[in-house]
Amino acid sequence: MIDIAITRLSSKGQIVIPSEMRTNFNKGEKLVIIKNEGQLILKKASDFNKNFEEDLTFAKRTEDALNKYEKGLYKEMDGKRFTDEIEKW
Repeated sequence: MIDIAITRLSSKGQIVIPSEMRTNFNKGEKLVIIKNEGQLILKKASDFNKNFEEDLTFAKRTEDALNKYEKGLYKEMDGKRFTDEIEKW
């Protein structure tokens, strides 16, 4: 069965999940938000395996690096130093 509720987006980009829809979520629980065109899909991070969480972290860091590069905010380094930095992630 599909449950439907209405909520609002705050000026800080926050939303409140209506109480009747968060019975299976715990305070402080990590959630994954997936944007698919006009939809936002919310899933518990614990529903994914550990590799998926690592992949998400890597994807976020890669996206951040690309944004910095596109803004001209990047460091030049040789291949060895670059691979050393990547292994720290």
